[in-house]
Amino acid sequence: MRLRALACFLALALLAAPLGAGAQQAGKRPRVGWLSGGGGRSVSEHLQSPEYKAFAGGLRELGYVVGENVSVNIRLAAPDKVERYPDLAAQHVAEGVDVIFAANPYSLAATTRATRTIPVVGLDLESDPVAQGWAVSLARPGGNLTGFFLDIPEMSGKHVQFLKEVKPDLARVAVLGDPRVNELQFRATEAAARDAGLALERLSVRSPNEIETAIAEAAHRRAGGLVVLTSPLSLATVSRITDAAVRHRLPAICSFVPRFADAGGLLAYGPDFPELYRRGGGYVGRILKGTKPGELPIQRPEKFLLVINLKAARALGLAVPQSLMLRADHIIQ
Repeated sequence: MRLRALACFLALALLAAPLGAGAQQAGKRPRVGWLSGGGGRSVSEHLQSPEYKAFAGGLRELGYVVGENVSVNIRLAAPDKVERYPDLAAQHVAEGVDVIFAANPYSLAATTRATRTIPVVGLDLESDPVAQGWAVSLARPGGNLTGFFLDIPEMSGKHVQFLKEVKPDLARVAVLGDPRVNELQFRATEAAARDAGLALERLSVRSPNEIETAIAEAAHRRAGGLVVLTSPLSLATVSRITDAAVRHRLPAICSFVPRFADAGGLLAYGPDFPELYRRGGGYVGRILKGTKPGELPIQRPEKFLLVINLKAARALGLAVPQSLMLRADHIIQ
């Protein structure tokens, strides 16, 4: 009898034991915590965005359908409320979500401080995950974080090159960015402008209300083009930036593809943004199926696109050269 009682006790103990990382209890719907800046959108608008739909598509490829067998809890921080990220990350941790998808440097910094056990999939165009201490290496991150990181500040050289092709007499270029996350990109753009024989005007902004004044001042100082660096702030204020650039007759380029051109910017060149979110959803799905995040290599974008907005070109009084048009992946008429 004692042996039978002991066997029953051990069986119950095993059933009550916590599951390993990535495993799911039978019948339990896994929960994903989403933390990002939202690009200036409300949660309802965010659900209709190409990025979120691509993320959900990546999950679906792994057999997870949002609302049916997986839930996504979305938390967004306003562009002028970056101090909220630690609290939002802590809320996801307190809820006990199974995976956190962190889609900018602020959300990643907050999430990696909030937990060392919950798997984190990051998407970040501004940070080096190894230099930040978030991962041991790109090939074998080793901890609870993996994801997709651009970390190619030299892309600014391509941006300067494209502006020169559109405006051959370009002599001075302005670069708009957030000094809290864009220092490497600022330096790379300054080097690219110097190599191209251009003077450079640095526009450092920390809030949406500074954007119009900064672009107006650059135009007043005779800047002939505008490079917009990627940041949570610039993503949240894309329309404000493109409107100001056209109003002050500055051809502008940014890495947010295709969103920057869709919002009225002249050029967008960079990684296929929705595709990164689709791959991010795929990584989340793999973790939910049991893969450890430290075993998933951190990846860089594989596909880069060039989008040209001819409507913006007409508003700026520019003729886009045919040689550039032939290299475009998409043209907005």
